[in-house]
Amino acid sequence: MSLPGESDTGSGPVLEVEDLSVTFRGRGGLAARALDGVNLAIGAAEIVAVVGESGCGKTTLGRSILGLVRPTSGTIRFRGEPLSYAARALKRYRRDVQLVLQDPTGALNPRHSVYEAVAEGPRVHRLGDEPGRVARSLAQAGLRPPERFLLRYPHELSGGQRQRVVIAGALAVEPKVVVADEPVSSLDASVRGEILALLLRLREQLGLSLLVVTHDLGLAWNIADRIVVMYLGRVVEQGSTEQVLSHPQHPYTRALLSVVPEIEHIPSVVLSGEAPDPSRIPPGCRFHPRCPALADGTAAAAGIADDCRGRELGVLPATGDHLAACHLRPPPLHPPAALRESAG
Repeated sequence: MSLPGESDTGSGPVLEVEDLSVTFRGRGGLAARALDGVNLAIGAAEIVAVVGESGCGKTTLGRSILGLVRPTSGTIRFRGEPLSYAARALKRYRRDVQLVLQDPTGALNPRHSVYEAVAEGPRVHRLGDEPGRVARSLAQAGLRPPERFLLRYPHELSGGQRQRVVIAGALAVEPKVVVADEPVSSLDASVRGEILALLLRLREQLGLSLLVVTHDLGLAWNIADRIVVMYLGRVVEQGSTEQVLSHPQHPYTRALLSVVPEIEHIPSVVLSGEAPDPSRIPPGCRFHPRCPALADGTAAAAGIADDCRGRELGVLPATGDHLAACHLRPPPLHPPAALRESAG
């Protein structure tokens, strides 16, 4: 069995992020560290979910992986080769690494038919058999028979159908990796399961690797092989889905999990305040101003309160076993048997 983040052939990750940092300049010239030393790896046919609150850096990470944001430092590698930002190399790369946006209505041009929307990618990359690619991609995305949809316009489709058209547009260029940014957040609850099932089926049928960016740990539970938890520009916990959800090691992960209805083995946690400004990252553990373990005296009882406030934690590696950037390690928790069975 290959290690997390490695392909089944043992040839290493399909896509790898190494020590990635992105800094934006804000008002008054303050440097906001949107990403601050992020390591991430995605193996062949693997689904990795990046989770966290708004402002944690997960969307910037996705945009950096797509080459839409140039990092301040660090490296992105695809099949072992560093990403080049030369126009021609970036165009080739974007055929292999495609984006699925969260809002299908905004992603589709209302004046373009379904055929035109799906054909855009093959035209940009000058790929042959355009009609065949469009029909095949629509069928793979679950719009069958494709002939029924080719001449329709976005306003004539349901929300789920529009999202399937966006997915078909990504599939039309035969990518190796798809970055899905909140792929079901704008859909009705009745449709979300269908789209998640579609993504799982595409992974099985096409060998796609997926990076799913989401704030919803319940979604990650249902679709991901591994979970990466981000807070204030840095990965604070990563591991297999079973490890992270059944034994969360970071207080922030525990707080996120405590509001997932399906997960009942973690008491409710209410975080105080908002995530700090990325231009003013706190010293020590960057989560310490909101940490329940520090607020309730748990950290002091363990003798680590000063470390939490003043000793910075190391950057987590991209692969390996279950890891967390936390001075405190909580005791193991085990979910009810019914929850474990539903995950299997």
